[in-house]
Amino acid sequence: MELLIFYPLAGICIVLALGVVINNSPVNSAMSLIGMMLGLAGIFILQQAHFIAILQIIIYAGAIMVLFMFVIMLLNLKGKGEDDSWISRDKDLLLTVLSSLLAVGVLYKIIIIINAGDFNSPALPPDSFGTVREVGTILFTKFILPFEMASILLLVAMIGAVVLAKSKVD
Repeated sequence: MELLIFYPLAGICIVLALGVVINNSPVNSAMSLIGMMLGLAGIFILQQAHFIAILQIIIYAGAIMVLFMFVIMLLNLKGKGEDDSWISRDKDLLLTVLSSLLAVGVLYKIIIIINAGDFNSPALPPDSFGTVREVGTILFTKFILPFEMASILLLVAMIGAVVLAKSKVD
C-alpha cells in the first residue's frame, strides 16, 4: 500500500525538481522548489518520520523559501529588455543530447533496481526514529559541525543579498 503512495509522490518530486532547473523565471523555479519540498515532506510522513516532515514544511518550505523569494524580489533578477526567446546553438544541442542520454541511462538503472528489489518485506525503522529527542541528540552531537556550517552559510547568503540589493537602490 505504501508503494502506491510513494511512487506518485516521488514522481511529483522529480517533476518539480526538474521544474526548478528548467524554468526560466526565478519565481516559478522557487514555486517548484516549494512544491518539491512539500512532496518530500509527504515521503517523510510515509517513513513514519513525522517530526522531520513538519520541520521540512515549517523550516524549508516556509521560512527559507520566504527568504529566497525576498532575495529574488530584491535583486529583480529579470533584467529590463531581456528577450524570452530561446536561441539554439550547437553547444545547447550537444548538451541536450548528452543530458537526454544521461536521463535514459538513469531511468534504465532505476528500472533494473526496481525489478531486482524485494519490496514485500521492508525494513522497519526503530521506535525512536524521527522523534524530537532522537533528532536533537543526533543533530547536536554527531552533526554539530555541519549544522553550524549551514547556519553560517545561510547568514552569509542573507547578508550578501542585502548588500547586493542595497547597492542597487543607491
